[in-house]
Amino acid sequence: MSTMYAALLRGINVSGHRRVPMAELRALLGELGHEDVATHLQSGNAVFRSASDDESALAAGLERAVEERFGFPVDCLVRSGAYLAGVAEACPFPAAGLEGRQLHVTYFDRAVDATRFASLDADSFRPEEFRLGDRALYLYAPDGLGRSKLAVALGKPAVTRGLVATSRNWNTVVKLVEMTRG
Repeated sequence: MSTMYAALLRGINVSGHRRVPMAELRALLGELGHEDVATHLQSGNAVFRSASDDESALAAGLERAVEERFGFPVDCLVRSGAYLAGVAEACPFPAAGLEGRQLHVTYFDRAVDATRFASLDADSFRPEEFRLGDRALYLYAPDGLGRSKLAVALGKPAVTRGLVATSRNWNTVVKLVEMTRG
């Protein structure tokens, strides 16, 4: 039996830096033995089918292969389609009534608890808000991520130290759920 996964690569193809062409990423995933490989956008979203049930091992293998092929390290998170669907279904914000640019999910490499964010005065950022989920953080930023003061505060090293984290807007969250069904 096999599972559909999404690979979320962190910080590639941003302003022409750390370039990973999606055609080459698809080929690399195929060389690793994965099937039904596809990519979404140019920002490090790939889906694939694998017989493995070890997300951490899949991520580590992809990280090694990307560094060997492209010459720089890239943090990767691998998540099953079921997990991605669960994150989307558990969204604490009214996603259907929001634009995709207003809602983001940051995926973490492990569970985080609220104490990590205790130093933030959440009320001072209103109407922006965040909520924690299963290895994920939901961010509502009504003016978009580029103008979000809360996103800046959430991304500070004092908050994210020791975590691998990568964010996707809601449109991408929904698309990856669609692509990993089946």
